[in-house]
Amino acid sequence: MKNNNKTVAIVLARGGSKGIPSKNIVDFCGKPLLAWTINQCNNSTLIDEVWVSSDSEEILKIAESFNCKTLMRPEEYSTDIASSEEAWKHALDFIEDNFYEVDLVVAPQVTSPLRQSSDIDRAIEAFYNGNFDSMFSACVAGDLFFWKENAEGMLEANNYDYKNRQRRQDIEPIYIENGSFYLFSPNSLNRYKNRFGNKIGKYVMESWKMFEIDNYDDLKVCSALMKEFLLEKEPRFRSKK
Repeated sequence: MKNNNKTVAIVLARGGSKGIPSKNIVDFCGKPLLAWTINQCNNSTLIDEVWVSSDSEEILKIAESFNCKTLMRPEEYSTDIASSEEAWKHALDFIEDNFYEVDLVVAPQVTSPLRQSSDIDRAIEAFYNGNFDSMFSACVAGDLFFWKENAEGMLEANNYDYKNRQRRQDIEPIYIENGSFYLFSPNSLNRYKNRFGNKIGKYVMESWKMFEIDNYDDLKVCSALMKEFLLEKEPRFRSKK
């Protein structure tokens, strides 16, 4: 029998990685990297259940030890060319076919551990308050000025007029999709086959939360930021009862 509709976190954690072997479970500040995302979701007051989808039995065993549900992802959704949308859809179908209907999916990225449970909760509240069908976590780009080379190899300003440089406070904000997490309704994912639907919202985070782990240098940077900003503030991996 299916229960009432729920908000679920679907965490994708593939076994393969080129930059850092077994990246999703590499030691990060004393715990497997995956554990941070699981516990941030478990400590959310608005997420009902956390699911980890992986093609790796080792990852699934580690995930279960941090109090979440798991499902084995088929190989066809675990290749380098498979999309996250395909893996989310597989997990969502499994949950809805076997357990309960889902109202909202929270999709956090394991390699972006610089977030707090409060970020997730505020984003969920903003999602419903704005009547969005999809949302992404973001940071403000600020006064970043981009240049590119044209066909002749000459530099051209890409996003501003350098002859009429504006003051920082006069520049219209540009938002960076930082990849920390996404929110979307199942209906939106099914209709558009994409994490983004028709009415897209944003949740703005502090700029230092945009860093993600792709290589060992990133691991050192994110570790330093985690210790400086979050380690003493975020609840210590307590499980939701």
